[in-house]
Amino acid sequence: MLEVLDGRAQMTPVHIPRPRHMGSTAAAQAKVAAIVEDVRARGDEAILSYGESGAAPASGGALRVPENVVSRAPSMVRPEFMDALEVMVERLRRTCERQLEQGWLDRGPDEVVGEIVRPLRRIGVHVPGGRAVYPSSVVMCVTPAQVAGVEGIAVAAPPDDTGEVAEPVLAACALLGVSEVYRMSGAAAIAGLAHGTASVRPVEKIVGRGDTHVTLAKRLVRGWIDTDADPGAAELAIIADGRAAPRILAADLVAQAEHGPNGAHVLITWDAVLADRVISELDLEVAAHERSDDIENALIEGGAAVLVRDLDHALDTANAFAPEHLQLHLEEAFGAIDKVRNAGSVHVGPFSPAPVGDYVGGTNHVLPSGGSARWSSGLSVRDFVKRTYVTGLEVSALERLAPHVEAMAETEGLPGHARALHLRMDPSHRRDPN
Repeated sequence: MLEVLDGRAQMTPVHIPRPRHMGSTAAAQAKVAAIVEDVRARGDEAILSYGESGAAPASGGALRVPENVVSRAPSMVRPEFMDALEVMVERLRRTCERQLEQGWLDRGPDEVVGEIVRPLRRIGVHVPGGRAVYPSSVVMCVTPAQVAGVEGIAVAAPPDDTGEVAEPVLAACALLGVSEVYRMSGAAAIAGLAHGTASVRPVEKIVGRGDTHVTLAKRLVRGWIDTDADPGAAELAIIADGRAAPRILAADLVAQAEHGPNGAHVLITWDAVLADRVISELDLEVAAHERSDDIENALIEGGAAVLVRDLDHALDTANAFAPEHLQLHLEEAFGAIDKVRNAGSVHVGPFSPAPVGDYVGGTNHVLPSGGSARWSSGLSVRDFVKRTYVTGLEVSALERLAPHVEAMAETEGLPGHARALHLRMDPSHRRDPN
């Protein structure tokens, strides 16, 4: 089930291919563009008309979930689930509070330079659907926005066959105090949140995962509003030494393959015996899974066992791959963390599997994938604030800096820039005589 890539003779990082999928074809782009334009033009009516590509018709023809339905959702789910949600929120909130940025003003004798930090006013959260319900996505997107100070939060969640949003998703919204929930998903939901409709107030930024249609729709509205980074399929790379338990590694790969097709599920090791034993254990773990066919297909499509020379070669290979999740399944795992450069999230040691990070690890599970961890970071408080520069000069500071402005303006052919300074430095022009 895992393709073996033997890179032990290479001096460079081993290239790990990602699965190719045809979701972003010209036909898909045209379809999504038509949905976005239709929603912009027809609003609620358009959203309610879309099925698989947008949202199933909501009960009663209304997009918004009544607030009393949201508020009673916690009583409709298992208490153990609510306990887990509370732990998830509490641990993530602590992390988010450490991410808060403060503005600063550097005051000199005749000038001030600095930044002010302000939260966005209003954001939208797209909750993915498909194979499962994802209340954890509500927590991961809403919590950092709330800590950042965002006051307006709208959640778009996929309705089921009856047109209703899953109770666990509503329970997560209720726990977080979010009452604005809409029965819509996919490209139509992205368009509705971006452009607004009679029922949906527009937002300034949309975050949250979705399918290829969601990604394409985000690209179309980006610039009109902001969005988070394009999400890719789920990814896991495990660097393991010879002391790792093969069955545990196999279970970790199966857990990641549960997220569906197009993902990457990679073991990196310098122990060929370990790789062989993990491949053998995978047969047993997959066979025991209730969705064994789906798991097997995902592993065949995106699974790899990569043989490298040593730990340094493994880390170089992982950095080149830049996975969404990187597990360091090593005896001395913290000794290797300084050499990790590219990963959405790092799980250090044999008792820190990726599923913990998905839920209650205290970190966010909305992470860069598809190699974008080379330049992107996981969702955080920083994604929900904006920074505004501040400059304040007295006339003495302006006079000191004016020659430099004049030299730059002359070089760039912008004489008005220099004149704007000269008039200010002339006392006769500082006040309107009228």
